[in-house]
Formats: sequence, C-alpha cells, structure tokens
Amino acid sequence: MAIELSDELIKLEEAAWAEIQAKALTVDTAAAVQAAITAHAEATGQSRYDVEMELKKQVRSPAAPGS
Repeated sequence: MAIELSDELIKLEEAAWAEIQAKALTVDTAAAVQAAITAHAEATGQSRYDVEMELKKQVRSPAAPGS
C-alpha cells in the first residue's frame, strides 16, 4: 500500500529540515512534525513509522526529475 502524504505534512517536514540544516531546529517545530505524523497515521490507518519514513524520504531525498 502506497503511503499518501498531505501537503501540510510535507510543508511541516520541509520547515523542520531547513531548521536542521541551519542547526536551528526548535522543540516546537519538531513537536509539530511528530504530532502531524501521528495524526495523519491515525486518520489514514497507516503505521506512524511508515508515514515518517516516507515523509523523510520525500523531503530529504527527493527523486531526480524524470526518474
């Protein structure tokens, strides 16, 4: 089963990833991402772990165009 991610979830992870790269991740940002992952997983009946791994994969290692 493919993991579906919402635009809101992707935007939250993008913000967190930008903060991580800038060495400025805040507890509030990290907590918001984790809460959103948990809520999304519960709402869609998916594993929280699978949702988080797919989210990080899409944001931190996006596929090259045309692949």
